[in-house]
Order: sequence, then C-alpha cells, then structure tokens
Amino acid sequence: MIGDLHCHTRFSDGSLGIDDLILYAKRAGLDFVALTDHDTMAGVSRAEQLGKRYGIGVIGGVEISTRDFARDRKVHLLCYQPKVPDRLEGMLKHTLEGRDRAIRESMRRVMKLFPVTEEHVLRCAKGSAALYNVHIMLALADLGYAESLYGSLFRQLLAEKTGSCFVPHAYPDVWEAAKLVKSAGGVCVLAHPSEYDSIDLMAELAGAGVIDGVERYHPRVKEKDIPAIDAVIERYGLIATGGTDFHGGNTNHPNPLGTCLTMQEPLERIFKLAKSRS
Repeated sequence: MIGDLHCHTRFSDGSLGIDDLILYAKRAGLDFVALTDHDTMAGVSRAEQLGKRYGIGVIGGVEISTRDFARDRKVHLLCYQPKVPDRLEGMLKHTLEGRDRAIRESMRRVMKLFPVTEEHVLRCAKGSAALYNVHIMLALADLGYAESLYGSLFRQLLAEKTGSCFVPHAYPDVWEAAKLVKSAGGVCVLAHPSEYDSIDLMAELAGAGVIDGVERYHPRVKEKDIPAIDAVIERYGLIATGGTDFHGGNTNHPNPLGTCLTMQEPLERIFKLAKSRS
C-alpha cells in the first residue's frame, strides 16, 4: 500500500485538472493520492468521486500557506482529512483573497513592462481559486519572454526578495494554523522542511505537540537536513510522510507522480489518527 500525499491541480497552481490527476495517479500504480491544493479544498469532492470510479483511494487535504513570524519565513502545512473543514474556511478564504489581490497588482505592474494582457493571464489561471505567479509566467512564456517558469525572469519580476513587481500579502501564523488544523479534526504535517529552512521550527512545533508528522520524503529535501529531520521524527514519534509536490508542467523541477512515496505504516497511522479525531 503506497501513496503520494502532496499533489496540486489547476484549482491552485498545478497544470493538470482533477480528472487527469486521479487517472494518472492510478496509472502510476498508487493506492492512494492526496489532493493538497494551496489554501483550498474546492476539488476534494470531485476527486473523491473520481477515486471511486478509477479504484484509487483519495485523501482529501489542503496545503496551508503560513508564516513563521519569529524567523520571517514561509512555512507550509499539509492538512489531511479534516472532519470539520468549515473551521478552516475563514483562514483559507482570507489567504486566497489576499493572494489574489497581490498577484493582480503584480500582474498590472508586469503589464507596464511587457505587452501581455490581463485576459491572457486570466486564461492561464482558468479554474484556479486565485491568481498565482505561475499564471503570469505562463503568459510571458507563451509570448517568448521566459526561458523557464521560475528562471531569471521570474527572479527579476516576481520573486519575494528580488522581484521588481512583487507585491507582498499576508499569511496566517504557523502556530495558529497548526492548532486550527487539529481543531478541525485534521492530521497536521509539516511540509518540505528543507524548502524554507524550517528545521529549527520543526523541532519547536513537534516539541509543542502541534504537528503530527513531517514530510520526510520530498524531491527537494537537502541531504544535510536529513539527520535532523529523522531525529525529530524519532524523538517525538511523528508520522514520516512522502509526497512528490506534484505540479505537472508548472514547475522547473519535473517530478512524476509517485516520485516520493508514503508507505503502508505511515498511511495506516494517518487513517487511524484521522478516525480518532472524528
């Protein structure tokens, strides 16, 4: 029994629709796939229906964008199988609305520099719950300006620290978000701790008992971080999950579904823990 527990679709910033994600997860030989679009669970019901059709288990979830304000860094949390998802709705909606406003302003700034139209960008974002930087980059790539979606032009225009058109937007506090996941009956996992240098925070969250697991297997985990990740997982008895962070073609790091896996024992722990919080 294996699963890929970190996948995105067009409901956020992935390139595939729900139908294709579930179909290809099945064809990849997975027993389970988790739908974890950014800050929205809009596709979960459809994914669950398709899972029954194709004969693959679907774990409803969401990747929650947060901030570690003590270190001024982004942090992502994966929430699986929340029993009362309505408790997350206000936080997720606030994040989506803030992101959409900020990216639209970034789009307007980019439009002053390049002959790209708002209609073109919105066409690239069709089906998404909000605009994302990748939608602007897709439009620029269509016009031949970008050598890659997250290459030098992205860093010049839209990257947080270097982008001339970057517009900041607010994220919820990671501690409050993690507690909210548990109050909603969900299983809370720290996503890709190497991605945003969350190693110290990981130990703090684990010590406080506000996370249930860590995404141990991820395409961009840093070798130097693995001993610290493993030590925290062992010390606090956390669930070690794996996920591809699948975005289809909307990435500079191609990773087919099932590149990073969650195996049977951690899957069973997730299901048991989720059931105990019902």
